[in-house]
Amino acid sequence: MRQSAQHLGVLGHQPQADRRRTDEQHLHGPRDALGREQGDRSAMNAVVTADDERIAVSLKSLVDLAKPAAMLRLRPQHIRASQNGNYLSRFKGRGMAFAETRLYQAGDDVRRMDWRVTARTGKPHSKIFQEERERPLFISVDYRASMNFATRGVFKSVQAAKLAALLAWAALQQGDRIGGQIFTDQGCMELKPRTGKAALLRFFNALVAPKLGDNRDKGLEQALSRLQHHAHPGSRIYIISDFRGLDASAEQHLAQLARHCEVVLIQVYDPLESQLPSTGRYRFTDRLREVIFDSANKQQLEHYHRRFQQRQAHLQRLSNKLKLQWLPCSTQQSPLTVLARGQQ
Repeated sequence: MRQSAQHLGVLGHQPQADRRRTDEQHLHGPRDALGREQGDRSAMNAVVTADDERIAVSLKSLVDLAKPAAMLRLRPQHIRASQNGNYLSRFKGRGMAFAETRLYQAGDDVRRMDWRVTARTGKPHSKIFQEERERPLFISVDYRASMNFATRGVFKSVQAAKLAALLAWAALQQGDRIGGQIFTDQGCMELKPRTGKAALLRFFNALVAPKLGDNRDKGLEQALSRLQHHAHPGSRIYIISDFRGLDASAEQHLAQLARHCEVVLIQVYDPLESQLPSTGRYRFTDRLREVIFDSANKQQLEHYHRRFQQRQAHLQRLSNKLKLQWLPCSTQQSPLTVLARGQQ
C-alpha cells in the first residue's frame, strides 16, 4: 500500500516567504527576557500556532529560550567575568589574571615584583599576567531548501534556529559579542558581532525573517568563503547546517577558518535521512519530483543507510583533521541537550 510523505510526519519544501512567521506586534503587558513589553499570551499564541512552530520559528519561541540557555557555559574553563574580557588571550602582559612568576627582566614594572618568591630564592622575580579579552561568537545558520524538511520533530531549519538562539543567549549571558550569518539558496547575509540585548534581538529578527539583500553569494561554499572575511581571527564560529553539498572547495574554506578561529560544526539531520522505514511502500515528493520506495528491497535499504554512515564518517574525519568540533543533532533531539553534550 502506498503511503504519502505526510503519513511519515512533517515533510516537504516550502517557499521562504510562506515558511517564515514574525510576531513583531507591539503588545502591552509584562516584560519578556529581552525587556520588551508582552501582551496576553493568547494573543501572541494566535500569531504562531503549535503546528506552525514545527515548520517556522517565531520570535517568541527564540526569546523563551533565555532560561534554558542559562544552563550552557561556552568554554567555561576560560571564563573570568560576566562583562567584557571574558577569555584569556595567548598574549602575556599586564592584565587581570595571574599567569606565572619568572625571573626579573630589565624593563619589568617593579610594582609587579613577586616579593615572596624573591625572598625565598634570593633572586628577583616578577609576576606575569594574561590579558583578558572578550571573544566574538559568530553563528552561521543554513536556511537552504534542504533544511525545510522533517518527518519527525521539527523542520531542520527550526532546529537550527533554536540551536543558534541558545548559543546567542549563552553568549549574551557571558558578555560576549554576538555576530551571525544566514544563508539560503537565494543569498547570504551577515551581522557584525555586537554586545548587548539589542544585538541579540537583531540576530533573532534575522532568524525569523532574514533580509538577504542583493548579492549573488549563495549556498554552502559561498557562505563559508564569506565567513573568512567577516569572522575575525580568534572568534568562535558555530556552523549549523545539514552540510549537504560539502565539496572540496567548501572544505578548503573550513580549513582556512580553522587556522585562525575555533570552529564547531553542528549537523542537523532528520531520522529519515539516516534510516529508511523497514516495512511498507512509500511515496516521497518535493512537489517537483516523485520517488517510490519499497522497503522489501533490502539491498536498497542497506545502501541508503550505508551512504548516511559514510557521510557521518567523512564529517568526523574532516573534523579530526582540521581540529574542529562536530555535533550531530537530530530533529527529534533537544537542542539544549546536544549543546550541553558538546561541552563535556
